[in-house]
Amino acid sequence: MEFFTAAPEEDEIGKRIDVYISSFRDDLSRSQVQKLIENGKITINGKETKNNYKLRKNDIIEIEIPDPEPLDIVPEDIPLDICYEDKDIIIINKPQGMVVHPAPGHYSGTIVNAIMYHCGDDLSGINGCMRPGIVHRIDKDTSGIIVIAKSDSAHKSLAEQLACHSITRKYYAIVTGNLKEDTGTIDKPVGRNPKDRKKMAVVEGGRRAVTHYKVLERFGSKYTLIEAQLETGRTHQIRVHLASIGHPLLGDTVYGSEKQPFKLQGQVLHAKVLGFIHPSTGEYVEFESPLPEYYEKLILKLRNF
Repeated sequence: MEFFTAAPEEDEIGKRIDVYISSFRDDLSRSQVQKLIENGKITINGKETKNNYKLRKNDIIEIEIPDPEPLDIVPEDIPLDICYEDKDIIIINKPQGMVVHPAPGHYSGTIVNAIMYHCGDDLSGINGCMRPGIVHRIDKDTSGIIVIAKSDSAHKSLAEQLACHSITRKYYAIVTGNLKEDTGTIDKPVGRNPKDRKKMAVVEGGRRAVTHYKVLERFGSKYTLIEAQLETGRTHQIRVHLASIGHPLLGDTVYGSEKQPFKLQGQVLHAKVLGFIHPSTGEYVEFESPLPEYYEKLILKLRNF
């Protein structure tokens, strides 16, 4: 059973619950959402609801999705770069090129295969057999820090923090062009690209998405190193937002140039800092991931470019 928590943004208040959920869960049609509501699998503030319920301020929506068809997800002895571990959580530094959880075309070699081997049965089962312990994810070609939940209580705590945008998430990105403003905020709604459902885009009627950025270093007029901090966490948010202001990420062939300079393997994006309230202690904890070797070498190369 997959479980996740969501909370409406200011501009989503007043939307029907079935419309709201199907707008950001591309894998759920509106009729599927309605069936989940009818079966009591979607609650608002802990109570069952109806399809025509209109969202109110401070609503907390909890959604249970039945398990997908059983698949043989096999534990694999894959080395993990574990930054921290206790009875509730594991902090992992994910390498570029590694998929977080199994999906069509990627049923092995994922973070899930590796943590199943490492943890055995000590993983949250909330997200079902496909994504045990997975609270959030980062793209295959994005490197950096993610948190894995080892218990259902830890998973729920982290999911609630994600829903109310209280988790600290800072990324290092290299964008194309000279980003002239030293700091800035991009506040543009993000949703599925109506012309290509495999992509995201800034679209009217999308979910509110906010990215704060600051320039760390400029490499002449061609590239800029920035720190991007997520206020919200939409799919491909940083990549879409920076592309929308004319500064797509270096190496991002989906939202930027199809050419791949410097022999890169994807967008130059690294999840640098992750901070949250620890599910058991109630104290704020923060973890930081060093830049991968290829990223450090690229920065040196750009300084002399």
